Amino acid sequence: QVQLAESGGGLVQAGGSLRLSCAASGRTFSSYAMGWFRQAPGKEREFVAAISRSGATPLYADSVKGRFTISRENAKNTVYLQMNSLKPEDTAVYYCAVDRLIGPHARAYEYDYWGQGTQVTVSS
Repeated sequence: QVQLAESGGGLVQAGGSLRLSCAASGRTFSSYAMGWFRQAPGKEREFVAAISRSGATPLYADSVKGRFTISRENAKNTVYLQMNSLKPEDTAVYYCAVDRLIGPHARAYEYDYWGQGTQVTVSS
């Protein structure tokens, strides 16, 4: 079992930045890859970014490449998502999740533990 808790969401103007954090507990954090997904109202959950167990291999959706950076601190059991140059279309609830396999992967079915989510709202 793994428990995940996201934080850092909020309201920001277009062009601004936010950093999301996801604290994990319950299993050896460095033993699994991690991912971030998001879901906007009326839309399906979509992949944002993922990172390998060591942190050496990131993976990004095309829509956020060059603007978002995923990182992790295994000593703190925490994964981060630094979001820069935010756009109104980035507005969504952001979720972190644990990859069930070696990872990183980009499909939601490859993840088996999910946090409660944190709201990010970008105003124009």
